[in-house]
Amino acid sequence: MSESTEPAGPGGLTTGEVARRLGVAPTTVRTWDQRYGLGPDRHTGGRHRRWTPADVARLERMCALTATGIPPAEAARLARETPAPASAPAAPPSVLPRRALAPQAAPASRAGSGLRLGDARQECKGIARAALRLDAAALDRLLLDAIREHGLVAAWTEVIVPTLQAVGRKWESSGERYVEVEHFLSWHVSGALRRAAPDTAPDRPGASVVLACVPGDNHTLALEVLSAALAERGIPVRMFGGALPVESLIAAVRRTGPAAVALWAQSRATASRPLAQHVAAMEWGVRGARRSPLVLTLGPGWSGRPAPGTARPHGLADAVQALEGLATR
Repeated sequence: MSESTEPAGPGGLTTGEVARRLGVAPTTVRTWDQRYGLGPDRHTGGRHRRWTPADVARLERMCALTATGIPPAEAARLARETPAPASAPAAPPSVLPRRALAPQAAPASRAGSGLRLGDARQECKGIARAALRLDAAALDRLLLDAIREHGLVAAWTEVIVPTLQAVGRKWESSGERYVEVEHFLSWHVSGALRRAAPDTAPDRPGASVVLACVPGDNHTLALEVLSAALAERGIPVRMFGGALPVESLIAAVRRTGPAAVALWAQSRATASRPLAQHVAAMEWGVRGARRSPLVLTLGPGWSGRPAPGTARPHGLADAVQALEGLATR
């Protein structure tokens, strides 16, 4: 079945536009349709399928559920059975998801590993081959070598992210095979980041940064690299990891009085603009000198315009620069 590349008309979004909005491959959307019955509820004339706001909201619920570790078949059942919220309109066709800490994918090419690595650094090919072989010792060595040679920010942007994206495309285009390779690579990237980062900087009142995933989201890897990059610059970090409950996030912000709070959302279904705005409006300190944190919304779930009172960096370097300037005032 072919999909139109033209902008969506009144009938809804094309499969390609839906995939870009969700941050997944079009083959994944088609697989969820064919295997789990998550396709459009109704058809329009012609060869092309169109997705309505309710159809897209169902796929967003699927993304959010699978992100928490629920098996795809069960997640699909729950996504079908859960009513769509009334406030979940489809994004206009011109709005594409922007991965706040990841660059755009490079043009496809082959690197001898079966992965499409594009115009990537040579290190990507060695890391990809070690990941496919499940060679833990080689993978650790190559990741640490890349971080030492290029620095944390450049290694993440130019080496690690392209390899992670290539592995993700591999399992998406292979009927969800190679999931073990993606988990294996992500685990070793996390370990390399921890080993390469310096010790956590001592706390300085009003200079710390709180990092957390929003409730329902467990994608911590991008926050881990941000934490390591801030530690390199001597900025105190309080990392709370995945799926931090709302009450716990509010308590952590009140207890630490941070200069900034970075919230990661992988899916639009988990990104809560009211939560981001609430955190941005929090205040502490003596009367006449009260302060509020800068809230950074990170991850593809926050695609579109930033929530009022928040900032949305365009990449890891931008996020580090914004936080470094704020925490060193």
